[in-house]
Amino acid sequence: MIEMAAVLGVAAVALGMVLTPGPNMMYLISRTVAQGRRAGLVSLGGVAAGFGVYLVAAAVGITAVFAVVPGLYLAVKLAGAAYLLWLAWQALRPGGVSVFAPAAMPADPTRRLFMMGFVTNLLNPKIAIMYMALIPQFVQPDHGQVWLQSLCLGAVQIAVALTVNGLIVLGAGSVTSFLIGRPLWLRAQRYLMGTMLGTIAVLVATDRARPTPA
Repeated sequence: MIEMAAVLGVAAVALGMVLTPGPNMMYLISRTVAQGRRAGLVSLGGVAAGFGVYLVAAAVGITAVFAVVPGLYLAVKLAGAAYLLWLAWQALRPGGVSVFAPAAMPADPTRRLFMMGFVTNLLNPKIAIMYMALIPQFVQPDHGQVWLQSLCLGAVQIAVALTVNGLIVLGAGSVTSFLIGRPLWLRAQRYLMGTMLGTIAVLVATDRARPTPA
């Protein structure tokens, strides 16, 4: 029903997106560094639940709404780009702190960790763009039920994203230990992440891809 080319295409796009800085990566790293791997994994569970919401929305045809009302899609896209620009400024501004730098943060309970991961992912413009404009391009109506194709391709994206994010959580502590005694590396990491976030914000704002009706 789904061609291997579509599966590999979604997997490649998902891998590229999850490896670039964004709200999910920043939240998972900062929470893991501040509260430990368990907190990071609980937060990742919330991120997974957020993916589930997008997956269901794609399956029921939410992209068709944005295809019919392009102004709404444009508003969502620009809001997401603005959010990424704000994150970039937080990293690049004078006195900014690297996400790998240990910080005194209150130890949030399990429920709050999960909900913050959930909300962070729901507000992640990269994921919104993924499900609204990119995955629909790999769905072929003449190859079977559109909703089932959307579910399968969305599952591929989720598997890739959770695998990579899980590795990030497990490795955040080791990376922090390496960087903590190297302030120049921490500064370089902060500038690199801020620059990448700003670049992604510009690409999101200027991207001409549009949701396509099923």
